[in-house]
Amino acid sequence: MAGWRIAATQLKNFDTEPMSALYLKSQRKLFDVRDRLIQKDIRVSEADLKPTDRFLMERFITAAVTVEGSLEKNAGFSDIKPKDLSAAVYRPQLRAVSIDIETDYQASTLYSIAIYSDDVSIVYMVGPTEDFILEIENGNKLELCQLSSEREVISAFVAKIADIDPDVIMGWNIVNFDLRCLQDFCDRLRMPLLLGRNSEAIGWRKARDSNDRYYALLPGRAVLDGIELMRSATYQFENFSLEYVSRQLLDRGKLVEDVDQRGAEITELFSNAKPALARYNLEDCRLVWDIFQKEALISFAMERSLLTGLELDRYGGSVAAFDFLYLPRLHRKGFVAPFVDQSTVSNVSPGGYVMGSVPGIHQNVIVLDFKSLYPSIIRTFHVDPLALAVAGSEENPIEGYDGGKFSREEFILPELISTLWAARDKAKASKNAVLSQAIKIIMNSFYGILGTVGCRFLDSRLVSSITKRGHEILIQSKNFIEDAGYQVIYGDTDSVFVLLGSVPNEQVQVIGNDLTAQLNEWWTKRLREKYDIDSFLEMEFETHFSKFLMPTVRGSDAGSKKRYAGLVVDSYNPDNSRLLFKGLESVRSDWSPLAREFQKELYRRIFLEEPYEDYIKQVVQQLSDGIFEQELILRKRLRRKLKDYVKNIPPHAQAARKAEDIRRERGLPSLYQSGGWIEYIMTINGAEPRQYRESAIDYEFYIERQLVPIADSILVFEESSMDKILNNQIGLF
Repeated sequence: MAGWRIAATQLKNFDTEPMSALYLKSQRKLFDVRDRLIQKDIRVSEADLKPTDRFLMERFITAAVTVEGSLEKNAGFSDIKPKDLSAAVYRPQLRAVSIDIETDYQASTLYSIAIYSDDVSIVYMVGPTEDFILEIENGNKLELCQLSSEREVISAFVAKIADIDPDVIMGWNIVNFDLRCLQDFCDRLRMPLLLGRNSEAIGWRKARDSNDRYYALLPGRAVLDGIELMRSATYQFENFSLEYVSRQLLDRGKLVEDVDQRGAEITELFSNAKPALARYNLEDCRLVWDIFQKEALISFAMERSLLTGLELDRYGGSVAAFDFLYLPRLHRKGFVAPFVDQSTVSNVSPGGYVMGSVPGIHQNVIVLDFKSLYPSIIRTFHVDPLALAVAGSEENPIEGYDGGKFSREEFILPELISTLWAARDKAKASKNAVLSQAIKIIMNSFYGILGTVGCRFLDSRLVSSITKRGHEILIQSKNFIEDAGYQVIYGDTDSVFVLLGSVPNEQVQVIGNDLTAQLNEWWTKRLREKYDIDSFLEMEFETHFSKFLMPTVRGSDAGSKKRYAGLVVDSYNPDNSRLLFKGLESVRSDWSPLAREFQKELYRRIFLEEPYEDYIKQVVQQLSDGIFEQELILRKRLRRKLKDYVKNIPPHAQAARKAEDIRRERGLPSLYQSGGWIEYIMTINGAEPRQYRESAIDYEFYIERQLVPIADSILVFEESSMDKILNNQIGLF
């Protein structure tokens, strides 16, 4: 076969064998040869890398680039013949628009398409061919353009996007709903969906793990989905519906929450009140736009891209980002990466260390946290793929775990973390919260990547030398604190909870600062003496609980783990405090709003030593009187397809089946066959879907299974219980 050659290199593999490079004249041949070699079980290092990615990463080009060369003008575009490309630092001002479509409930008929930005407010709608200028909030204007058909609406929308020429198109579930629906409409109408620059069509790729999830490639533009972007930025919400997130962040949202009711209302508005539908459609765009603006999500995506080399609209890709940062540095050390072998790996991570806890209501508990513990361990102990590979050639490598040893001289990851750490400190000093958060996420991802199937450096000695070292650090820190005369009542991964007891508020701060200073100094000295290394471990004191509850495991006297609550003192204003819950019912969406609010108020009263018995009686009485119907909704996710629930069917799956039966009878499309979230209420006939409830509410269930467990978990430490407070009359309700 012509068009290829092999040449010797100065590179070695991790077994120190010399490596040759295989060169091919086209990507087509490269992929063909690679596949043939793999079929013959011939291992080729780094063959999975895209040639374009390799070209960029070897020049440390992550996002911005400086191009030197000649520029030739052509029809509609300019052709650059580069002599040289090099990395540059550049943060462009990207032009963005928010889009949203409205359809019938089955998403089979297009009603309208809205576009919103700082200077665009327009809705294209199927209807009488007349236009309106509508008033919206704060005196702003909405342009409603009515066109005679779906084809004309889509064509007008595409033309407007070309006219605006945005760099970013944003939305909420924009890829797997708005753009997919538009593509389906265009396919049915036999017309192209030319939303890319230079009138190019969208490219589609199915997600490997799903038949109904897609990725959209829009030439010349980035498509940013608010849900995926916020998840990648580690936002946590009970659910990521636009309604819920906008109400949490903007304190406003959609006018109608019920899915069926909203679908019917949209159809009603389309038939009889098109201007109202236009306002509704545009408001969805504005909600997305305002969330992006408030949370600086485009800036976050840009900073992440600048740091990792990932495309602006790529949300996952942690392993790819790691490769982009690590491989060019590895090559400059004279090595190539190992072959990716996913067939022999298993779960190699022992997980973070969790101490046993001391149950009870405690006074003045402080939490001491190790700042970015896992990155600090990597940096301190040289936990690094290259350092592991070459340690055998050194006389005195740094000892790790499970036989792992790490070079003192040759390493990459510790240097990379050091660079990122300094950049984050600089970002924090300049109050650049977006950049600081992007760097933090990348640094903290390194440990997880090294233990991920698909990572070319996956090795149990790497991950155990991080997590087991974390165990050791937490245990020895606990011992140090207790030797200093204080009791550690709990510890989890990178934090220890220290009981101070009855001490003045001003002393709490002093003790916390003294303990962290002493512990940091002790670790510096210990690691120098034992390993002859510099310590980058840094403990911080940030949280003070004036009252702290560590509950017991239900049905046991043992203290729980990863579940606690406390009254956090504001260090700047000790008179201010706030409740914090971890792992308890008040922060779990599968408990009713009534139960969650009940827990917050009951705990607050007990922590502040306020009367609580009458409050408990009042809530139980009001519940039995039917006052709290809307607060009794339970919400849980179907993590499997509905048909896969066969034995011991849980209540939420029972409710989903009932909902599907009712929807089938009413000619409505399926909602739950493929999983998803279900809202339901417990009735005397079992779990029933919220929107289709027919039976009377089972109030005893909510008392016995929701309120009693919450109350008794704290009342036990007051030598009381719900049963005692209600005088053994619960059954009467």
